[in-house]
Amino acid sequence: MNQKRCILLLLLTTNITAVAQSVTLPTGVKVMVVQKDFPLLKILLPGQSTNDRGIEIEFPEHVTGLNKTSNKVEHLYLVTNGDRNKRSLPVWRVQGNSLIYETELEGKIKMTATARLEADGLRYTYTLSNHSNLTYQNLQAVTCVKLYSLFSDTLLERTYVHHTNGFDLLASETPERLTMPLRQWIPCRYLVSYTWPVSSNRTEDGIKRYYKSRKADKPFIATLSHDKKWIAATYTKETGNLWTNPERSCQHADPAVDLNPGETKNLTLKTFIIKGGREQLLQFVNAEMQKN
Repeated sequence: MNQKRCILLLLLTTNITAVAQSVTLPTGVKVMVVQKDFPLLKILLPGQSTNDRGIEIEFPEHVTGLNKTSNKVEHLYLVTNGDRNKRSLPVWRVQGNSLIYETELEGKIKMTATARLEADGLRYTYTLSNHSNLTYQNLQAVTCVKLYSLFSDTLLERTYVHHTNGFDLLASETPERLTMPLRQWIPCRYLVSYTWPVSSNRTEDGIKRYYKSRKADKPFIATLSHDKKWIAATYTKETGNLWTNPERSCQHADPAVDLNPGETKNLTLKTFIIKGGREQLLQFVNAEMQKN
């Protein structure tokens, strides 16, 4: 086979692989794998180009828990560690409407990560199997849902949480963010408690943290698109708090489990992608909260 034919065959094979690692609903909502070795997904709305950044999901950003033997927090995976991570490279497959990969973390925990595209959004499930002799407490697969292009909201003008009296802007208690120089606003984190007490710590790792004074009564954080025709909201059934890094317009609603030797447990969360507004979203969230 000559060199030109080899190159053409390689290009065709690469294209087929890329197409296979995506799922599209009849509505046109699509999820695709952007990075396989350091799992990164992208959600695109109907009509969005594949070149658009869309909604990017670090799947996950890190896997972290408290090692009960050493009593130290341990990063089993951290995307910013790059090739220093001690793990097997993810092995991907497509199964129905799901993008799935498996990896072995630090030779201690097998993780199967599933992103299932559903009619109302993308559900993430991390199945963690502990075959070490260690117990991990508060083990999380922290999933960073980064809202770019159609949803970006650096000043948190369209990002909401829900309280007992209804929706409120996450940053409603910080109106000065709208007029202060951007360099004074970011970097920062904005948090609202769900089950945890409201923290009094206002700085961590040199980054300012804003805490909403009232707890959320439902475990999701939501952002309207610029044209307010779509809403994206990340939800989990149980979490300590909900938060965002405004510079990324990201959403965090991260569950946690305690994992003993020999145990297998799931961490599940979901990003709703709905054409509609806050009240429509609330109906979906309430239905999800009633599931076992």
